[in-house]
Amino acid sequence: MSLEDSLRSLSLDYLNLLINGQAFSDVTFQVEGRLVHAHRCILAARSLFFRKFFCGPDPPPGLDPAAASRAGAASAARPPGVIPVNSVGYEVFLLLLQFLYSGQVSIVPQKHEARPNCGERGCWHTHCTSAVDLALDTLAAARYFGVEQLALLTQKQLASMVEKASIDDVMKVLIASRKQEMQQLWSTCSHLVAKSGLPPEVLAKHLPIDVVAKIEELRLKSSLARRSMLPLRHPHPDLGAADMEDQKIRRMRRALDSSDVELVKLMVMGEGLNLDEALALHYAVESCSREVVKALLELGAADVNFPAGPAGKTPLHVAAEMVSPEMVAVLLDHHADPNVRTVDGVTPLDILRTLTSDFLFKGAVPGLTHIEPNKLRLCLELVQSAALVLSREEGNNHNNNANNSSNDNTNNPNTSASATAIYPPMSEAHTSSNLDSRLVYLNLGATPQIGDDDSSSQREAMNRHGSQGGGCDPSMYHHSHDF
Repeated sequence: MSLEDSLRSLSLDYLNLLINGQAFSDVTFQVEGRLVHAHRCILAARSLFFRKFFCGPDPPPGLDPAAASRAGAASAARPPGVIPVNSVGYEVFLLLLQFLYSGQVSIVPQKHEARPNCGERGCWHTHCTSAVDLALDTLAAARYFGVEQLALLTQKQLASMVEKASIDDVMKVLIASRKQEMQQLWSTCSHLVAKSGLPPEVLAKHLPIDVVAKIEELRLKSSLARRSMLPLRHPHPDLGAADMEDQKIRRMRRALDSSDVELVKLMVMGEGLNLDEALALHYAVESCSREVVKALLELGAADVNFPAGPAGKTPLHVAAEMVSPEMVAVLLDHHADPNVRTVDGVTPLDILRTLTSDFLFKGAVPGLTHIEPNKLRLCLELVQSAALVLSREEGNNHNNNANNSSNDNTNNPNTSASATAIYPPMSEAHTSSNLDSRLVYLNLGATPQIGDDDSSSQREAMNRHGSQGGGCDPSMYHHSHDF
């Protein structure tokens, strides 16, 4: 048994003590009227708060052992010796205990579970208001009970959530990160709010004045940086015109954030908005839903392969870096080029291969702390399949050119032999993507049939991608965390 397997077994053994309830329990808490049985030695070993509570002369506030002996209806209904917990809710308290016992926890509500602050039917609760609220409550509890490892884990999860959360939830996390002095989370949320395009008077209704001032400062720096990337069209640019363009871009982003693609269409037709120069498609891929990206592409006013900034990244590069099968699929459906290169010569396929290598050999991907292997595998399948189709089409074109050239040479004996095309026909045996496909399947959990044609997995992925019209069934790539 490896060290990792041994630690996992130990973690599950301790977690079973918590799950089995009263088995060997020597302390009982009451949270929101429900009893929770636990073990003093484990809690004291894992948390300084509980160590002081059980062993110190002056127990910290939040848990009130004396309340059990007080008069009143609440204490009369409580069994003797039970410790009431008033600082956190039942669900958050259980998450806290799960981490203390096992060293791991999934701070996400159960899939498709009805939640009071999530009205969307069948929501997966990955970045909705319900998921954000639970993570914020867990973060507050981790800080309150002095479980710093859980606090760091929750911060990372919140940083991942806010990338796709609503702007209201982002501002909620922004305020919490400011109160608890979490600089990295503050930086992530402040940049997202700055990119939202919400005017200062709207932000002032949700955020303190000094925070709004910081957001406006970020916007000014971003605007200056964006202008520096654009080519200089006039020796003395009109600053008023530049400000008007910035206002258009803010309005466009607000429209995309609210899924109002029709307004963007009116801006293109009536105001002459250039979606490529405004990086509309890049912004939609990074910040909006698949439906918004699809509707934006169907306008026909944006170049799906437009290179942005000094690096020259296309929207497909951005989707690959995000490991988003939904975005990769919809972009490929609208003829995104999987072989297009950045200024440094990097293709979307290169990005996914690098991420796969990092995940396989390092166990983690920098900047993607909660990467899901199935999503990574699906993205790689889709992009490899698209690249394979393009290579075959190019091979067929070369063969046709060779045949035409051969016919010309037959009819014209004076034609030089060097003019004849020499490209061989493309065959599956010569494609390098087969090796990549086998590598990903063997290391990320799938088991291909080695005796079969290796490229069949590529064709199946492409057929599945095409039959869904660019969409991806979340059940195909959702990675659950069970305990």
